[in-house]
Amino acid sequence: MIHPGERIADLFAKPVGTRLQASGWVKTRRDSKGVSFVQLSDGSCFRDLQVVIEAGVIPPETLKLATTGACVTFEGTLVESPAAGQPVELKADAMVVHGPADPAVYPLQKKGASFEFLREIAHLRMRGNTFGAVFRVRNQAAWAIHKFFQERGFLYIQTPIITASDCEGAGAMFAVSTLLGAREGLDGKPQFHLTSTDPADDFFGKPAYLTVSGQLEAETFACSMTNVYTFGPTFRAENSNSARHLAEFWMVEPEMAFCDLQGDMELAEEFLKYVIQHVLDRCAEDLEFFNKRIEPELLSTLTHVAESRFEHLTYTEAVRLLEQSGESFEFPVYWGADLQSEHERWLTEKKVGRPVILTDYPKEIKAFYMRMNDDNKTVRAMDVLAPRIGEIIGGSQREERLSRLEARIQEMGLRKEDYWWYLDLRRFGTVEHAGFGLGFERLLMYLTGMKNIRDVIPFHRAPGQAEF
Repeated sequence: MIHPGERIADLFAKPVGTRLQASGWVKTRRDSKGVSFVQLSDGSCFRDLQVVIEAGVIPPETLKLATTGACVTFEGTLVESPAAGQPVELKADAMVVHGPADPAVYPLQKKGASFEFLREIAHLRMRGNTFGAVFRVRNQAAWAIHKFFQERGFLYIQTPIITASDCEGAGAMFAVSTLLGAREGLDGKPQFHLTSTDPADDFFGKPAYLTVSGQLEAETFACSMTNVYTFGPTFRAENSNSARHLAEFWMVEPEMAFCDLQGDMELAEEFLKYVIQHVLDRCAEDLEFFNKRIEPELLSTLTHVAESRFEHLTYTEAVRLLEQSGESFEFPVYWGADLQSEHERWLTEKKVGRPVILTDYPKEIKAFYMRMNDDNKTVRAMDVLAPRIGEIIGGSQREERLSRLEARIQEMGLRKEDYWWYLDLRRFGTVEHAGFGLGFERLLMYLTGMKNIRDVIPFHRAPGQAEF
C-alpha cells in the first residue's frame, strides 16, 4: 500500500524538527540562488506547504519534474519558516514523482483565469485556491446538515431518483425512457428515434421521470417514523441559463409528523443558523479568502445571520410594505404576485435588516400539497429570506385532510390516480405534518459569496451543458 504521508492541514501543528513525508500537487516551483521553493497542496486546507530544496540535495533531473500540476511526495524535516504567514516549511532531502505534468500544456497556470474558463476544466479547477475553498466548504456544510438532523433523532432516508409523479405540479421534468434510441444519420451525426409511442411498451410500463423532489416519498416515512430527512440529487428541466439555476442540484428535505407551521419555522431557523455557525467554525481560512476576494461583506453577513432572531411577516404584510416602500422595482408588486429576489432582498436588507420568514402565501402560487387556511385564499406556506440572496428555504404545513387535498389536486388539473398512495396517508392514520426544502447549492452560494451556482457544484448540468 502506498501511503501519502501526513495531510498538509495537520503539518502546521507539528513541532519543528519532525521528520515526515508530504504529498500533493505542485502549484509553483521557483529556483533562486542555489535553492528551489515549491508550493505544495493536497487540498486538505487553504494554506500551501512551502518545500525548500537546497541545490544538489535532490538530483536535478528529478527536481525539474516538479512543475506546476505534477503530483509528488517530498520527504524531509520541518523547520521554522522566515516567511510571514507560515509557521513552518519542509526542508526536503528526497522526492518521488508520482505523475509529471507538461507545463507547456497544463491548463491551470499560476496566472488568474476566469470562472468561465475554469468551468471548462472542472476536472482540474479544485487544485486552485478558489475552488479548493469552495469544495472544502461544501464538504463541511454537508457534514453539518447530517449532524444537525442526526443529533435531533431524524432518520436519513434515500428517496427514489426515478418517479412517476410530479411533486411540484410544474411539469418541468426529465422523462426517463428506453423507447428513445439513437442511430447514425445520413450526415454521420447521431439522430434520435422512437421505437414506440405507447407508454405500456416502456421499461416501467408508464411515463417515468427524474425526481424534482423527494418530499412526497419523505412524507410516507414521516407518517410512519415521525421525523425524517432526505439529502440527494433532484432534476428540473427548466430552460434557464441564469446564474441561479441548474438542471441537477441537491436538496435537503426534512419532514416532521405532529408538526405545524410554527414548528416548521422554528426548525428551519435553527437549522440555518447551525449550518452557518458550523462553517464559520470549521472553514475560517476559506471564508477569509472569500471575504477578501469574492464578497467583502461575507463574514459580517454570515455572523449576523447566525446570531439574529428571524423576523416573521405574512405575505400580505410584506406586499403592503413593498407597495409603500417608494422603490422602483423591476417587477411590479401586488397581492397575488410571486415575490422576486429584488423584493426579498429589500425586505431583509433595507426594511428589516435581518432574515425574514414570510408565511401564508396565496394558494395560486403554491403547490397542491400545502394546507389551506380558513380564508380559502392562502396556504400555510413559509419562505425563509436571507440578506444578500433572498429565498433560501421554502416549506409548509402539509394538507392532512383528505377531502381538501383531493379538491386541490383536481383544482390544479392533476390526476388523482397518480397520487393514490399519497392520498392513502390521509385515509389511514392521517396526522398534521410539515417540512421544508433547501437547495444545497443555493446555500453554498450564500456561504461562499460565489455569484454563479455553476461554481459551487463539482460538475454542473445546465441547458446545452453536460460535460464530465
